[in-house]
Amino acid sequence: MRTDLFDFTLPEDRIALRPVSPRDSARLLVVRPGEARGLDDRTMRDLPALLRPGDALVVNNTKVIPASLSGRRIGRGDREPEITATLTRRLDGSRWNALVRPAKRLAIGDVVRFGSEGRVCFLDQLDATVEAKGEGGEVTLAFAFHGAVLDQALAERGDMPLPPYIAGRRAVDERDRIDYQTIFAREEGSVAAPTAGLHFTDALVQALAGRGIGLHRVTLHVGPGTFLPVKAEDTLGHKMHPEWGSVSAETAAALNAARRKGGRIVAVGSTSLRLLESAAAADGTLSAFSGGTALFITPGYRFRAVDAMLTNFHLPRSTLFMLVCAFCGLEVMRRAYAHAIETGYRFYSYGDACLLFRGP
Repeated sequence: MRTDLFDFTLPEDRIALRPVSPRDSARLLVVRPGEARGLDDRTMRDLPALLRPGDALVVNNTKVIPASLSGRRIGRGDREPEITATLTRRLDGSRWNALVRPAKRLAIGDVVRFGSEGRVCFLDQLDATVEAKGEGGEVTLAFAFHGAVLDQALAERGDMPLPPYIAGRRAVDERDRIDYQTIFAREEGSVAAPTAGLHFTDALVQALAGRGIGLHRVTLHVGPGTFLPVKAEDTLGHKMHPEWGSVSAETAAALNAARRKGGRIVAVGSTSLRLLESAAAADGTLSAFSGGTALFITPGYRFRAVDAMLTNFHLPRSTLFMLVCAFCGLEVMRRAYAHAIETGYRFYSYGDACLLFRGP
């Protein structure tokens, strides 16, 4: 499909720079394709009433690491140019793939020293050697520390890797270490938050349980390419970057049982949805899954495992907007987004949410 079909204009003041507080006070646009009143303005606290007893919510329990680092190149004389790096994928105990800027200032064998200005750090300097260079600013960094010691050094020096539409308009700060993490976060490995999960509070989880709605956890470590716009003129020209995920046998069995009893599977976020669809057979039966997924969902895709999804409002021309258009229909989502813009919904990672029921 043509990528420009998924374009729209968003006023800059609709981009949320901070989340609302408390989290479950965020607005919620309910989208029911095929119904006369297809759009309904609610809040996240209405979620239990919008679902049915026996439904099964699936959340992503990945944890965002402080993957954004600032430093300087050392060892080539007096000039020490500033370098920024965003870690993208761990290769082993001491090596990471990373996106660096400016990449042209680095060559294989260079050493980058990541600083700790304004921080109380308990380890000495954190040095990394450029082991390999790829395209688009990607490098392999071999750190001087290993394992848990490296994890501590990154936690001390790193910032939360906020998307550029936030980080480009304000500085990342300590509040983001809490704000950009869901209450379900347990398994470290993401460089972007599964943002639909940011709307949950303990009180909302208790209300869902009281309604008889199950809560199940899967893991998908979100990579930096998730939120990027598609640059190819046709969706066939876009390549998704693989992301690692897992669905346990116990979770798969529980979701299959819920569906057999008439419950709906409700994915919290596009990450949970893509993982469940990757773990599903043609008839929708889920099995244990562990490995990479690069599933790219566009209109025409036949959904197998997911009946409804909770998600944020996404970037134009992004794979995420294409996914929700596949789920509900392109024209349905164009109308929904136009309504959201007109009525003041807040967009993107720290913005409001929508509850989407699958289109016919």
